[in-house]
Amino acid sequence: MRNELLWALLLIVNFGSIMFIYTKYGKLGLYIWVPISTILANIQVVLLVDLFGFGTTLGNILYAGGFLVTDILSENYSEKDAKNAVKIGFFTMAVTAVIMKIAIMFVPTNVEAGINNFKSVKLIFDFMPRIMFAGLLAYGISQNHDVWAYEFWRKRFPETKHIWIRNNLSTMVSQLIDNLVFTLVAFYGVYPKEVLIEIYWVTYFMKFVVAALDTPFVYLANYLKRRGKIKEVLLSETSV
Repeated sequence: MRNELLWALLLIVNFGSIMFIYTKYGKLGLYIWVPISTILANIQVVLLVDLFGFGTTLGNILYAGGFLVTDILSENYSEKDAKNAVKIGFFTMAVTAVIMKIAIMFVPTNVEAGINNFKSVKLIFDFMPRIMFAGLLAYGISQNHDVWAYEFWRKRFPETKHIWIRNNLSTMVSQLIDNLVFTLVAFYGVYPKEVLIEIYWVTYFMKFVVAALDTPFVYLANYLKRRGKIKEVLLSETSV
């Protein structure tokens, strides 16, 4: 039960942080959140825990939060703005993987604490090229599909009351695609077919739950935008 409560807390902190940074900085805030979520999701993906009787990774919540960001951008701004967020996320994943891959190639100082710290960081970022490629490919395909699908369903259900339709249909199908691409590219031939199927459906179930729970936040973001409660901040207006 401890893990389930912490999972719920992580969910609240994730969605709450997105809404906070959006109300504080507007569209810029959502762009800021994209690299935060992609980097943290790729760190958490190595943390395996038991939730609701199944083994899964912790990166699902933060990764799914990226779909919430693009859906808010699509709803309150434009398809182009949502695509820009996807490009930022893709660039963040790629450059983080390359830079950290180079970093862990260094020889650590001959001090016990330094060696132990180096081993811990290496454990997180020493991904096999196949895993890295699978993650980038899945992210690029699924996130671009999400942006396209959101616009597709908005044209057919344009009313504000139908946000739940375009949000859920776009995100849940995109999550399905993401899981399929990543699982096949990363693990096909590595695990037996039965294990692959279990990994696929358990991971998708967790992302499905997160996707369903993010719908009220898309409504909230739209409400705040229409009411003029969102402060749009330009880079030239920010201060350190």
